[in-house]
Amino acid sequence: MKLTDIRTLYKESEKLKDTQVTVGGWVRSVRDNKNFGFIDLNDGTSFKGLQIVFTPENIKNYQEVAKLNTGSSLKCIGKLVLTPENKQPFELHALEIEIMSKTGNDYPLQKKGQSMEFLREQGYLRPRTNLFNAVFRVRSEACYALHKFFNDEGFVYLHAPILTSSDCEGAGELFRVSTQDIYSGKKLNPKDELFGKSVFLSPSCQLEGEVFALSMGKVYTFGPSFRAENSNTVKHANEFWHIEPEIAFYELFDDMDLMEKMIKYVIGYLFEKCKNELEFFDKFIEKGLLDKLKNVHESEFARITYDEAIEKLEKNNKNFEFKASWGCDLQTEHEKYLTQEVYGKPVFVYNYPKEIKAFYMRVNDDNKTVKATDLLVPGIGELCGASEREERYDVLLNRIHELGLNEKDYWWYLNLRKFGSVKHSGFGMGFDRFIMYVTGMQNIRDVIPFPRTPKNCEF
Repeated sequence: MKLTDIRTLYKESEKLKDTQVTVGGWVRSVRDNKNFGFIDLNDGTSFKGLQIVFTPENIKNYQEVAKLNTGSSLKCIGKLVLTPENKQPFELHALEIEIMSKTGNDYPLQKKGQSMEFLREQGYLRPRTNLFNAVFRVRSEACYALHKFFNDEGFVYLHAPILTSSDCEGAGELFRVSTQDIYSGKKLNPKDELFGKSVFLSPSCQLEGEVFALSMGKVYTFGPSFRAENSNTVKHANEFWHIEPEIAFYELFDDMDLMEKMIKYVIGYLFEKCKNELEFFDKFIEKGLLDKLKNVHESEFARITYDEAIEKLEKNNKNFEFKASWGCDLQTEHEKYLTQEVYGKPVFVYNYPKEIKAFYMRVNDDNKTVKATDLLVPGIGELCGASEREERYDVLLNRIHELGLNEKDYWWYLNLRKFGSVKHSGFGMGFDRFIMYVTGMQNIRDVIPFPRTPKNCEF
């Protein structure tokens, strides 16, 4: 008999009431008093589980079933009975239970209240917990919402390469990919590589995105990015997911409009599709999460220049560990102060000093700042980084030289400025950091299915 998802039972309980259905899943708990028993079963298709009622009269292997441990798997045929007077809207009265596999007392997830650190060590099992089931369900829905948003906005989805020969950010913290024996002790020769040059895992798909934006108008990439920095903060991972739109004829304020619209759309979508999960996070992970997200969804984002931001921060310098001054990069404490204390909502800070921003950002007429912006949100700080891209050949070439980059590595990027160049803009949002924000999770390792961080590549 074909299995029915628990998700389907919640959607079509009225239609399926008093009918015989077959379900399969993993045991969360078993209770019995010799006359009847209850199984809390979850099959992964729904945040909510299914209560199965079983009795010795109907279940021949009653005693064996009653002794099942958490994590055991089974298949059950039963009658769906509506129970509107109880906490759960329905339950399954078992007619037959087939045990697929049993767990013993060594099953790692027997106990409640296990630490995040312990659950990370059990990465192959942690999706079975309520918490991580909810996290990764939200991640899936948010991913779909982003694709739907950009599709509805007329964007083309671009599959950009994971291998690259250039450093988009110019930071040099790249994973090198080599076909040579790196442990031989011999000096590696880039000319002997498969591609005839040094190649790296891509930290960003922006440059490739610009190629297609200057042909197709509006494109976006969405996939993994890699950075080799040895950072052990709660907001950094060496492999992370990145959404990066690029849009021809967009200027900086158009870029801000798009970011604001995207953030609000995805949050609204999650309110609709992940109500139970968000309520769970609000209750157990971050008190006030729903109010925070509603504020973001309903607010008009503030927009201030970097100069204005520094002026406000300097007045509060006595309360900062890192003192703010013109030319500094904003720290997390500065970002939280602006969003939570000054404005109480998301804030775009724009026109940053060019010395602290990447080579591809359009230089303003003052030759001191660039048309770049960071979107800061309450509770986490920076969520998106964006800019107008430098479309002027001579200015871009000068910036490449200023930063000591190799002009030959960017020949094609420069040529884009020769052949039909237009003003264009784009932004990047770390998808994992966004999931942290909408779930209230405090560590990026807990919103990535298999986190890759320093000293951690186990699963």
